[in-house]
Amino acid sequence: MTKPQAISVTKPVNEDLPKEKFDELGQFIDGLETTKGALIEILHKAQDIFGYLPRDVQLYVARKLGIPGAEVFGVVSFYSYFTTKPRGKHTISVCMGTACFVRGADKIAERLKEKLQIESNEITKDGLFTLRDVRCIGACGLAPVVMVDDKVYGRVKEEELDDIIGTYRNQEVKK
Repeated sequence: MTKPQAISVTKPVNEDLPKEKFDELGQFIDGLETTKGALIEILHKAQDIFGYLPRDVQLYVARKLGIPGAEVFGVVSFYSYFTTKPRGKHTISVCMGTACFVRGADKIAERLKEKLQIESNEITKDGLFTLRDVRCIGACGLAPVVMVDDKVYGRVKEEELDDIIGTYRNQEVKK
């Protein structure tokens, strides 16, 4: 029979993630009036702090809340807002809902993959962009729709993609 692994609630499994971030998350959780029903709120905060929700962060949350890791993973994997992989500074989402798809969203997505030299759910080499396919943005009247972070671009044409990408690249150069 194997011996159970001794795991500290406060010590991350992966030493690559900064302890300060775990401390910040722990303080947030400890500062809540109650953790009952607060899993999604805590995961939002964790993703704000770390930028994504790797396994170690999910396990840390589970241990702090005294719930199974599988329960945390179930929530993380169910909601498309949460990500288990690092993201670029800007997230480009291409709506693949019916209205957008019929109006050429698939071609827009393919063109973005070529221009950014990545596949969906990957990060560009410079760490600036993550490309995602999403089921529906909810702006069907503007199809096809591309969203960069929180900004919606409607009736997007392939020839506009350079300008859209350039806007965000230029922001980084000015900083």
